[in-house]
Amino acid sequence: MATLPLLVVATLRLSRAVRPKMRRVQQEIATMNTVLQENLSGIRVVKAFAREPHQIEAFEKASAGFLNAQLAAVQARALHSPAIDFIGGVGMVAVLWYGGFEVTRGSLSVGDFIAFTIYMTMLLQPIRMLGFLVGNAEQAIAAGGRIFEILETVPDIRNAPDAVPLGKVEGRVEFSQVSFSYDGNQPVLCDIDVTIEPGTIVALVGEAGSGKSTLVNLIPRFYDPSAGAVKIDGIDVRKVTLESLRRQVGIIPQEPFIFSTSIRENIAFGREDAPFELIVEAAKRAQLHDFIVSLEKGYDTVVGERGIGLSGGQKQRLAIARALVTDPRILILDDSFSSLDTETERRIHVALASVLEGRTCFIIAHRLSTVQAADLVLVMKDGRIVQRGTHEELLAQEGPYRKIVEAQLEGETVREEAV
Repeated sequence: MATLPLLVVATLRLSRAVRPKMRRVQQEIATMNTVLQENLSGIRVVKAFAREPHQIEAFEKASAGFLNAQLAAVQARALHSPAIDFIGGVGMVAVLWYGGFEVTRGSLSVGDFIAFTIYMTMLLQPIRMLGFLVGNAEQAIAAGGRIFEILETVPDIRNAPDAVPLGKVEGRVEFSQVSFSYDGNQPVLCDIDVTIEPGTIVALVGEAGSGKSTLVNLIPRFYDPSAGAVKIDGIDVRKVTLESLRRQVGIIPQEPFIFSTSIRENIAFGREDAPFELIVEAAKRAQLHDFIVSLEKGYDTVVGERGIGLSGGQKQRLAIARALVTDPRILILDDSFSSLDTETERRIHVALASVLEGRTCFIIAHRLSTVQAADLVLVMKDGRIVQRGTHEELLAQEGPYRKIVEAQLEGETVREEAV
């Protein structure tokens, strides 16, 4: 028992030495996995630019970092674990020396001595395992620390304590003196003040980085404004639950995410109880039905990871169908027609005409054909609305909108002449 204080000291030193090294091991594993995941996800880009040697080198560098961190951790355990064994061994030597001396004096029988030695051996075995267990425990603590760091992260966007469900809405959207900044310093939106009546189709135009996507992302509360308020039917979106709010908003992103499941499940993702007839109807309105039925398994066809078996236009039409299934009162199309040819876009506009009736729709658009169909055009520049009105009204006055239209028409003329 006299060696136990030494064992405690050795164990504490082992713990202090191993923990930071195991934490570094976990960080290096994360780095290595990130490089691996990016290489696998972007394998087409890597091959297209013949960058295989460079990416192999990057992975080898990340692997070397993990190897060095692991070796450092193993070295720390290798230096301290034998110390624990040595201290336990010192106790055994002391027992053998003193017990043997007592046997020679006749104060202790050989049987008692052997029994005591066996007990001592049984005691030392768990002590020898202590070094091994401490190392494993430190590894678990380092890994657990990273896991709990994620689990305990409090989202910036969450339900308020007094949030209430948002019922069926008409679709009036109001931006009241809204400003926003991602980092708290550089403003992205400045004093946006506009009210969109239910059933209005709004086109947002402007240069890249003017704040169009940021503005519409405030509606489903992907972000909260730094100042001002976003209201739906006069209710601040921060006062309602996120789930009920986002059920009222359909989003068709510029780069839709397609799950590696069947086409039916992808379309019905926002509404799992959607009947098959509704799924087919949504696909028809998105001009995707004919393509689906031409497949061998039709709506039960499983698409590859991220929709690798679909073209860019087919992915966007699938995303449109997915949004239509949820029957949202507010619809956001974030440049959703960018991957469509002109004829398909025209057909979708015709099909959506009846769907959009009575719904508030925000369209981030660059094509003139999309803007012309809007009831209201908002021209954005440097995070501000610099012009608003219909296509005809804005075209009749000097300003950024006319320049955008003229530049687009000029580009189309150049392309036609080139053909």
